[in-house]
Amino acid sequence: MTILTFDEKEETATMQRDALAGMKVLELGSLIAGPYAGSLLAQFGAEVIKIEPPGSGDPLRNWRRLHEGTSLWWYVQSRNKKSLALDLKSEEGQEIVRCLAAEADVLIENFRPGTLEKWNLGWEELSRVNPGLVMARISGYGQDGPASSRPGFAAIAECMGGLRHVTGYADRAPVRVGVSLGDTLASLYATIGIMMALRHRDQAGGTGQVVDVALYEAVFAVMESLVPECDLFDQVRQRTGSALPGIAPSNTYLCCDGSYVVIAGNGDAIFRRLMRAMERGDLAASPEFQDNAGRVRHADMLDQVIAGWTGQRPLEEVLRVLEQAEVPVGRIYTARDILNDEHYRHRGMLMPASLPDGTEVTFPGIVPKLSATPGRVKWLGPRLGEHNAEILAELGLTAGQLDKLRSAGIV
Repeated sequence: MTILTFDEKEETATMQRDALAGMKVLELGSLIAGPYAGSLLAQFGAEVIKIEPPGSGDPLRNWRRLHEGTSLWWYVQSRNKKSLALDLKSEEGQEIVRCLAAEADVLIENFRPGTLEKWNLGWEELSRVNPGLVMARISGYGQDGPASSRPGFAAIAECMGGLRHVTGYADRAPVRVGVSLGDTLASLYATIGIMMALRHRDQAGGTGQVVDVALYEAVFAVMESLVPECDLFDQVRQRTGSALPGIAPSNTYLCCDGSYVVIAGNGDAIFRRLMRAMERGDLAASPEFQDNAGRVRHADMLDQVIAGWTGQRPLEEVLRVLEQAEVPVGRIYTARDILNDEHYRHRGMLMPASLPDGTEVTFPGIVPKLSATPGRVKWLGPRLGEHNAEILAELGLTAGQLDKLRSAGIV
């Protein structure tokens, strides 16, 4: 597979700087929450072995838009991973996992709680094989509790975590944010937990632990002061559309060319700069609007004033005037806007790559940016079972044993 082109010397130097070089990770599970955490580790140099069902593979291979039968999402999320097709329901497959786990630093899984235990691959079993193993377990509701056995997807987690209730407009049904945010948040918390657990292992005698991440808790963790406000003030936060409740002015406004612009004029000095840029020095100087509390009391009026000003101007003029005034302002980007954006390209967030048939496609860059040990893309998502022979040979299996497993449908 032809991927990004690197100068050989540059690639060798980059390999020496991989932040997670030497880390071995087993990735079990499918779709987003577990695999995205594995993706983050793989981009920074960890050896991530993704275990998939023979024949079908991870369902993500067939999600959203496909090119030559493979999802572009798959290519993005599985960069730098090695694919091992393995039947986890078979005794032979389970034994291979135990052998791999014995040499791994991390195991990531996002099955329903109890699934790995049913396959004799739970924490008790694997930690006996490898006391230093860190097991990241991502599920809808966590590994225990009255709801733990329920199937959980991001859509449900976003509801239980409180996000859906506050997303959208008050006179309409709650909406999703446009991406599987619950899954991604859980992946990020799992990755943070993995790194903390590895740090503890290395500092405290080499003992691993379980990182238990529930999708709904990952959502709940970013809900700011939602619960304290309800508990202390009996206030249930509601949907407010594009406005920012309790902080003013900050909203989305229509321009005369039909475009929308987001303006955040909610800092005290920023508000004054915004009003002066709009030639409303009277509002900039008004004692009523010198702090957020006063502006919040008149948020609707301020929104009307700003909307009246943007409504008489095209988007580009609004952006130019407010950028000169150092007021936070931005267009609402489409995917095409991102592809054409100079800043995205300067920051390396638009990376050219070649698909297996040679088709050139732009993929998202790697976040975060580390100055000494940056992440990199070595290859896109692999073919199903592409690394079977390599991985199993490292475990000591012969070509004949591999053929036997393949004939039995285990790999």
